[in-house]
Parts: sequence; structure tokens; C-alpha cells
Amino acid sequence: MRNFTNGIGRRNISRGILFLWVVLTIGFCLATYSLTTFLLIRIQSTRISDHGSGRSDPVMEMPETRKLARGSNPKFHVVVTATDAIYSKWQCRIMYYWYKKVKDLPGSGMGGFTRVLHSGRSDNLMEEIPTFVVDPLPNGLDRGYVVLNRPWAFVQWLEKATIEEKYVLMAEPDHLFVRPLPNLAVGKYPVAFPFFYIKPAENEKIVRKFYPKGSISNVDPIGNSPVIIRKSILKKIAPTWMNVSLRIKNDTEADTTFGWVQEMYAYAIASALHGVKHILHKEFMVQPPWDQKLGDTYIIHYTYGCDYNMKGELTYGKIGEWRFDKRTYLSNPPPKNLTLPPPGIPETVVRLVTMVNEATANIPGWENL
Repeated sequence: MRNFTNGIGRRNISRGILFLWVVLTIGFCLATYSLTTFLLIRIQSTRISDHGSGRSDPVMEMPETRKLARGSNPKFHVVVTATDAIYSKWQCRIMYYWYKKVKDLPGSGMGGFTRVLHSGRSDNLMEEIPTFVVDPLPNGLDRGYVVLNRPWAFVQWLEKATIEEKYVLMAEPDHLFVRPLPNLAVGKYPVAFPFFYIKPAENEKIVRKFYPKGSISNVDPIGNSPVIIRKSILKKIAPTWMNVSLRIKNDTEADTTFGWVQEMYAYAIASALHGVKHILHKEFMVQPPWDQKLGDTYIIHYTYGCDYNMKGELTYGKIGEWRFDKRTYLSNPPPKNLTLPPPGIPETVVRLVTMVNEATANIPGWENL
């Protein structure tokens, strides 16, 4: 009886020790897991804070924390592609005037400037604007859509030119710098302006012809300009951007649906094919007359015509009593001292015309194109 009782006692003690060991082990694991989780969260938070993004998803609006961290970013090279047509020349001259005006102001991340001229030959602006001449696409390949030369121009420029800056701003001739532009990119993440009319999800059936795998959300609602991007990343994207542009142009459905923005879709798709996501910065630029307030913007993009009656009412689609439309000046540059808008016109339009007038008044030999 004693032996039987003692056996039970020993087994009970052993079970008790085993139970205590299990409890202590589980408790230790839970504590370790909690501590590890806490540390990972802190590390991730630190990384996010260091990037200044405010969260791990790179596709977002630009938060205040990023604005405070701009000063340490490397400078970027400003590059614009152009033709030797008068229409392109006068826009480039005005753009370059405002680049020089703001380049060295406090807060600027702007480095050098290059006009990539894809006419295959020099023109009369070579001494006025830093220019790199590249070849156009072979005759007939653009099928009348001259913008297709843009990605091909970038491919050549990136291969042949010496560019000191690590980042590049892809801009356009009809961009005016309202204030100094800092480097808004965050490490490997480029920054771009989101266009309301670039809608990959709504056009998924067509986009899938060129981006068959991966989430459609990987295709950002952007064009190639304005974009600030690492030069090394752009060099990888550019050949794909060119090839996708040509494929879209040769696809009847895509060509018809995307129309004049097809090369913008091509850049967004090419970026997705390379796994590149962009920070979406809504304050990158404004587009009058639709954007009426300047806010904290950096660029005015004057791609749309601005038509108003003398009461200050927009008459878009109908030539206004007062108007500014760059397409009015296809064959000749705009005259000096354009008439200012009537009272009640949005500040973006007023600033646009004021900036054009200042540039034309100060650029030597303005009429000589």
C-alpha cells in the first residue's frame, strides 16, 4: 500500500512539475513574441519615419512629415523633351526662364537642365538653353503621334549623356515653376502627379494586354511628367516605356481608347512591369482653368485653353471674350504684354499670364524664332 501511494505521489509531483514547465514555457514564448512584435513595430515605425512617408504604402498624398525632411535629398536634373518647331521653342524658352529664376532659391533641389531635342539636328536655341540632340523615331513609326518620340528620346539621352545628378525630373515645355521645387522622391520611390483621366482599373481589359499579371492597382494613375525618379530606375524603365508605347499605338482598341494620353498609360504600365510604385503628390502641379487655387503647388501646367467672358465666367469649349490658349500660337510666339484677365478670374490663370508676360519681357530677342 505504501509503495502504491508513494508511486501515485511521485507521478503527481512529476505531473505538477511538467505542468509548471509548460506554463513557464508558454509564458516565456508569449513574452518573447510580445517583445519581438513591439520591437518590429518600433523598427518599422522608425523606417517609415526616416523615409518621411507617414506609412508604408508608397502610393499616397504627401504628408507634412515628408515636407519637413526634404533638405537632405540629392539634387535632381531637370529634363524636357522638345522638337524644333516654333510652338515647342517658345514654350521651352519660357520654361527655362522660370527654371533659372527659382533654381537657386532656398528649398530648391533643382540641379542642371537639359532640353532633349529629338529632331536629330541642332537649332537656334542651342546657346540659350542647354540642349542634347537625339534622333527621332524612324520615319513613319510614330504614325503622326509625335509624342511617341518622347520615350525614345529618353532612352538615347540616358545611354549617351553624362548626368551628374542621381535623380531626374521629367518635365514638359508647358510647365512653369511657381516656386523652388525640392526633391520630393523618397529613396527608391519616385514621385508623380496623379491625373484624374488616367484610369487603369476602368480600362483593365485593355491594360491587361500589356500588363497581364499582377494587381491592376500596381499601375499608377500617372503619366511620365511631372515625375522625379532615380536615374538608375528610369534607365531600366525607359526601353520598356518605349516598347509599350509602340505596342499601344499599333493596337487599334488601345490607340482609340487612350487617344492623346496613350504614351502616359505606357509609362504607368512600364513602371508596373518593373515593380516601380510612385508616391502620388497632388500638390505637384495645378492645371488651369480647372484648378483655381495655387495652394502649395510647384508647377503650373498650361495644357488647357482658358476662355472667359468679361464677367469672369468660364466658357470652356467656346472661344471667350478673353482667352489664353497655347494652341493660338502654333506658328508664332505669343506677343509681349498679353492682356490680363478680367476681374473674377481664378488666381491660377492670373498667375499663368503674369508669368508668361514677365518671361517674354525679359528674354532677349523674344520674337526671333
